[in-house]
Amino acid sequence: MKILVIQKKKIGDVLISTVLFEILKEKFPSAEIHYLIYENSSAVVQNNPNIDKIVILKEQVKNSLFKFIYFLFEIRKENYDIIIDCYGKPNSVLISALSGAAKKIGFKKGYTDFFYSDTVQRTKESFSVAKKAIEHRMLLLEPLGISFRLVSPKIYLSFDEIENAKKSLINGGLNLDFPIVMISALGSNDIKTYPKQYMSKVIDEIAKIENIQIIFNYIPFQKEKAEELFFLCKAETQKKIFFNFYEENLRNFLAVTSLCKALIGNEGGATNMAKALEIPTFTIFSPTVPKEDWNIFENQNTNISVHVNDYFQNINENFSVEQEYLLFEPNLFYDKLRHFINYNVDK
Repeated sequence: MKILVIQKKKIGDVLISTVLFEILKEKFPSAEIHYLIYENSSAVVQNNPNIDKIVILKEQVKNSLFKFIYFLFEIRKENYDIIIDCYGKPNSVLISALSGAAKKIGFKKGYTDFFYSDTVQRTKESFSVAKKAIEHRMLLLEPLGISFRLVSPKIYLSFDEIENAKKSLINGGLNLDFPIVMISALGSNDIKTYPKQYMSKVIDEIAKIENIQIIFNYIPFQKEKAEELFFLCKAETQKKIFFNFYEENLRNFLAVTSLCKALIGNEGGATNMAKALEIPTFTIFSPTVPKEDWNIFENQNTNISVHVNDYFQNINENFSVEQEYLLFEPNLFYDKLRHFINYNVDK
């Protein structure tokens, strides 16, 4: 048996969907299971023992009609028995429809019944600590006779990768005997980024920990904004921030994250990666992101998240994202942040 799981888009989505592979391998131990993703996401699935092959849809293939048609023929030649489409957008629906697989599973939409052999309806409410981000993906296994159960995404690092991360931190001036906290300094865009004047106060609060060492996580093109955040922090806080330490390679970043006491900051892919590495997370959600969909495995100790809606139940519907963020002052959640720090970092 050959199975293809399709999940493109962002790294966090690709990581979340890996929960399917552990379950599929248990159900079909002799099956060959492939994962179709974009190239920029491959680092989070590398070394996963439940994935037999990573199928990359390259950017130049996606953007060329001729190359994409050739790619469709290559998929068809694989003779998959089952397609599980977690993405559910036109190009993944087309891949599924033309794959030749007898069983094609996807989410129910206005047009998908025609292309899939089985469609599943997303639920409106979450029913577990896995939240809808994982629950909806697990629903895709029901047509295969697999019922929901709690499974968390996992990232698999090698011994050498972790040892190299230790050397990198030491070379960057950090002391492995003292706690390291990674700050998710910026979101993927402005509306997913907690205001810098507020985030600097959050970092100042973290910096009160004796011997704490702070490193920033951001996308390379965001360096200027990260520097602005750095200079908004108090002078004594800046001394504890190792701003020049930065890992551009995603596997190296993952290995460094695995050595941190916690990841604190804006919600995004880094949050899900830290959870998959079993690193405690304190997450500040954007007003635009439904917390109830993505605060997976929250437990009020090692995984805590906050959202403006936690504190203001009836926000004016005419408020902009910026206005909602301005309401969301850090003093609202300092009690939760201090509890998180005491539980996971300062002990």
